[in-house]
Amino acid sequence: MIIDEFPLTPLLLNSFTSELLMKKHIPNSITCCNLIPGCIATTFALYGNPSMALVWIVAGAVFDFFDGMTARLLRVSSPIGKELDSLADVVTFGVAPAAMLFFQLKVMEYPGPIEPLRNALPYATFLMAAFSALRLAKFNLDERQTTSFIGLPTPANALFWASLIVGGGSLLESSRWMLPAVLAMMLVSCWLLVSELPMFALKFKQWGWHGNEVKYIFAGTSLLLLLVFRIPGIAIVIAWYVLLSGILTVYNNKV
Repeated sequence: MIIDEFPLTPLLLNSFTSELLMKKHIPNSITCCNLIPGCIATTFALYGNPSMALVWIVAGAVFDFFDGMTARLLRVSSPIGKELDSLADVVTFGVAPAAMLFFQLKVMEYPGPIEPLRNALPYATFLMAAFSALRLAKFNLDERQTTSFIGLPTPANALFWASLIVGGGSLLESSRWMLPAVLAMMLVSCWLLVSELPMFALKFKQWGWHGNEVKYIFAGTSLLLLLVFRIPGIAIVIAWYVLLSGILTVYNNKV
C-alpha cells in the first residue's frame, strides 16, 4: 500500500509554524512578567510599603534577566521584544523607585525655608522616571553597549534607591537636612543614567582571572558588603560599582 506523503506536508508546515510562533512569544511573555511586578511595586510604594515594593522590583529584575537570555537561546529576538522590554523597564526600574522616593519625601523632615513645599516637592522624584525612560531610549539606539554600559543601567539605579529607602529609611528621616542630600543624590542619579560614563558589565567570555580581574574583585567585595550590611548593602554595592567604573575610566584614559 502506497501512502501519499503530500497531504502530510501542510500538517507539518502548520506544526512548524505554530512551534515557531510559540517560541517567539515566550520571551515577550517573560517581559510582561517584568512589567506586572513593576506595577505591583509602584502600588506598594504609593501605599507606603517600601519593603514589598523592593521585593517586587527584585522579582521584575529576575524576569528582566531571563527574557533576554531566553530570546538568545531560542534565537527569536525581535524589534518588538526590544521595545517591549524597554517599556517594562520604565515601569519597574523607573516609575516604581520614583514612587518609593515620592512617599519617602512625604514623611521626611523639611528644613524651615522649604517646609511650604512639602506637598509639591515629592512630585520632583518622578524626574527620575523620565530620565530612566531617556536612558532606555538611548540604550536601544546605542551600538556601543553590547559588552559594557554607557551610563548607569536602570535596574542598578532602581535597586540603589529601593534598598536605600528600605534599609536606611530611619537614617533618611533622622535629620531635616537629609532632605537636600536626598534631592542632590537624586539629581546625580538622573545624570548618571544618561551620562557618557563607561561602566563595566558582569559578562564573562571566559572564566580565567586574566582579563576578568575587575569583575572578580567587584563580585568578591560586593558579596562581603551584602553579608555585612544586608539590604543597605545593595545600595553600597551600586555606589561601589559607579565608583569603580569611574576609577577604571580615569585609569584607562591615562594609559
